[in-house]
Amino acid sequence: MRAYLLALWKYRVLTFMMFPALLIVVLNNYLPMFGVFIAFKNINYTDGIWGSPWIGFKNFEFLFSSQSIWRITRNTVLYSLTFMVVNLVLSVGIAVAISELRGRLLAKGYQTLIIMPYFLSMVVVSYLVYAFLNPDRGFVNVLLETFGADRVFWYSETEYWPYILTLVNAWKGVGIGAVIYIAAIAGIDPEYYEAAVIDGASKWRQTIHITLPSIQPIIIIMTILSMGHVFNSDFGLFYQVPMDAGALYPVTDTVDTYVYRVLMELNDIGMSSAAALVQSVLGFILVLATNATVRKINREQALF
Repeated sequence: MRAYLLALWKYRVLTFMMFPALLIVVLNNYLPMFGVFIAFKNINYTDGIWGSPWIGFKNFEFLFSSQSIWRITRNTVLYSLTFMVVNLVLSVGIAVAISELRGRLLAKGYQTLIIMPYFLSMVVVSYLVYAFLNPDRGFVNVLLETFGADRVFWYSETEYWPYILTLVNAWKGVGIGAVIYIAAIAGIDPEYYEAAVIDGASKWRQTIHITLPSIQPIIIIMTILSMGHVFNSDFGLFYQVPMDAGALYPVTDTVDTYVYRVLMELNDIGMSSAAALVQSVLGFILVLATNATVRKINREQALF
């Protein structure tokens, strides 16, 4: 105990620097965990959370008894897995391409351009997409008519939206992932590349045998963390971008959008809390399972 206190005093400056961030984590991530109780109560706004009666697992019944449970679960999981794979491939590819640029100013410029969409609100993104897909004056329909093709009523045709949503998600999210992998590539010892050049290795072989194996631990960690969000979806992407068009529900309705609509209709926060708890528990199980799988293959690559 004394040694611990001495170490704490020795690094007191770093401890005080960490305190604001630690406080934010506690307030934003740990205190709200007490809201888990809401999922097991029939919330009465007059009595408050603690005064409301316990009802067990009845709040979970609306989710699992819903006729849409298969559709929303399928959409949520398949979109999450697709986004994970597509964004991973594009992020790594862009990171490798930018790391090969010799001009530092040019590389920084590209990094800035690809990360900018990440900071845009989904409301803004939805209107950008609408400018392209507007049935009357949208850029895509104008282009189709220019080449003699018929215009498409995008907000009523379900077959196009899996591709549209994947493209929009990649455009918005690939940049932040690429920046992470660029930082990982920057940490690779240049001597590896120098030795490869002496041996006559091409850029492609250097990428395959040096770059990718070196950033493999980061890729695995990012994949494990992403597995925790397989049962979650970006609400703005699936609600704002399709403009909540009812005709598109078969391919755009996810657990989050479904729960939101139910909450707006029934005004029951207990049901929405139950759905969120299910998502969190399933995500936690997936993280543990993925980490255990990685641990069996290569113990050193596991997250914990």
